[in-house]
Amino acid sequence: MLSRLMTHVEAAYAAPTAEDASVAFFTAMEDFGASYLQTRLYRRPAAILTSASHWAAGGFITRLAPRGWSGSPAFNYVCFECNPLLGAIRESRTSYRFSDFAPRDSAQYGSYWEAFSEANIDDALCATSYGADGAIASLHLGFHKRDFSPDERFAIHMAGLALTERLMSLTSPPPTPAVKLTARERDSLALVAEGKTDWEISVILGIAEATVRFHVDNARRKLGAVNRTQAVARLVNQRLI
Repeated sequence: MLSRLMTHVEAAYAAPTAEDASVAFFTAMEDFGASYLQTRLYRRPAAILTSASHWAAGGFITRLAPRGWSGSPAFNYVCFECNPLLGAIRESRTSYRFSDFAPRDSAQYGSYWEAFSEANIDDALCATSYGADGAIASLHLGFHKRDFSPDERFAIHMAGLALTERLMSLTSPPPTPAVKLTARERDSLALVAEGKTDWEISVILGIAEATVRFHVDNARRKLGAVNRTQAVARLVNQRLI
């Protein structure tokens, strides 16, 4: 699923600017029911993290939304009055669904989801990359449907992370040469990219499960990623897998 999706959104990773990459990605993801996109590149606020300080950090690249949504009372409500996604930012999450932090079956978030329904958003996926000096590149991708299979959701998240890595490299190219991974490190991450568990990778490669974790963690550190998911996205962005 991931390899098919990456081919589908290839134009986004080949785009020359962050704006072009964002628009190309959304155009491709409309085939999967995407109804909203927002991309940002900013630095983590030095002040206490609140909805206001997070917004004031700026760095908005592109927002593609139904006409009249941006700046509407519903938009302002989910951005400033009720923003459960601050929890994900505090935890430095790289991928999650909005509903992970605002359960749809919770009465507490009834107004939250009613507000999103005005933009034809039934749920949204977020992908976030973390760089040097507090740099953050993020993607919010809303969908008018939310019945993705686990494999589809994993593939969309990985494709989104590859986009945020691309956005970061377009606006602030890394000063160091490409990281060199061993064959085992690259093979292990390539299988992580296909959604394989450590046990499944150990069987495929004929090595111990602990050795798989060793190779994946080594690769993560070399790539400067906060977790294995971001490590995979960085390899995808470098066209190494």
